[in-house]
Amino acid sequence: MPFVRMWDHGFQGPGGWYIENSLTTLSQYDPVSEYNSKLWNSGHDEDKETARKQKRRLNYIANIYVVKDAANPSREGQVYLYKFGKKIFDKLNDAMNPQFQDEDPINPFDFWEGADFKLKIRQVEGYRNYDKSEFDSVSVLSGADGAELSDEVLEDTWSKQHSLSDIVDPKNFKSYDELKAKLYKVLGLDGSTHAPKVTAEDDNTGMGFTPSFKERSAPEPVAAPSPTLASDTGDDESLDFFKSLAEDNS
Repeated sequence: MPFVRMWDHGFQGPGGWYIENSLTTLSQYDPVSEYNSKLWNSGHDEDKETARKQKRRLNYIANIYVVKDAANPSREGQVYLYKFGKKIFDKLNDAMNPQFQDEDPINPFDFWEGADFKLKIRQVEGYRNYDKSEFDSVSVLSGADGAELSDEVLEDTWSKQHSLSDIVDPKNFKSYDELKAKLYKVLGLDGSTHAPKVTAEDDNTGMGFTPSFKERSAPEPVAAPSPTLASDTGDDESLDFFKSLAEDNS
């Protein structure tokens, strides 16, 4: 996969802030999801509102190559990890699975037959908005001067990618008991709260899709820490998952 999905929670209670990655990322039970289910099923509107405020958020993380950044030229030609949300994900999905017959599907992540993504950020009603962002035409990955990168540079760029599997490695997540203790502290619970094991905090518990990409011969990615350039984490609308990703048949 050219990206990984990460569920997290971020909310404040009487005992402070709860900002933690969710174990549902690993398809495991998570104490916040379970507690939100209890609230949702209580039959009280105020409990449902609390569950909404505490619901999990979905982000995606992928390797990106910065072609041009006028505000930060030093980033050009570098590989970073980039975290993004539903708005940008939808644009990726639309590019891979176009809605109209006169549009050809593309795999934006392909070094040779992909497309640059023009990130355009506006402030709309006090929030970051990415609606104006768009894909350029299909081309070989190029530099800031518009010249296509040589095979040697492409191979070097490929080798600089950061390990995505490390991000969702179970060792990097707190245990269920640790998260539960943190939750009880933040919300001031007495420790006796019981919650069902079926989550109902959002409308998209099914996450199955099987993409297909052409395999390329290249060095193994190098695992290394990397900064996140930006994020689009304020959108918690329901997600439209991939029905399928376009296969590269060339």
